[in-house]
Amino acid sequence: MTEVDFYTHVGDKYQVACALSAKAVERGLRVLVYTQDREAAERMDQLLWTWQQLAFVPHCRGGHRLAPVTPVVIDHNPENIDRDDVLVNLHSGTPPFYSRFHRLVEIVGQDEEDKQQARERYKFYRDRGYEIRTHDLSARAKG
Repeated sequence: MTEVDFYTHVGDKYQVACALSAKAVERGLRVLVYTQDREAAERMDQLLWTWQQLAFVPHCRGGHRLAPVTPVVIDHNPENIDRDDVLVNLHSGTPPFYSRFHRLVEIVGQDEEDKQQARERYKFYRDRGYEIRTHDLSARAKG
């Protein structure tokens, strides 16, 4: 069954997505960062290029010819899924394909709309019997 983790009170969802993706890659896992749209995918892509000065997180966009061999794929199109280790959800809705992944990461920002959408996703997973772990990052959001 998919492990579900909610990271809450996040200052910058994209920064946290980068950190969690890098950690997963260090552990030899393959990651799909699922975004709302093309613009959000582009933002995540650009951020991963500049995220750390002394480290590189190998990544590409979904549909790219190197996607099958690249540890992190960023996409908004659910048709481009070629992995099942870690799903980082930056989409406002519940990914229809979440259950094929071993781990689902939900990142919740601080604005009310994002919190409300996350509450709906939380309830969706809980009602289906998933055990959900929460990680409060409010201390990091302030610093």
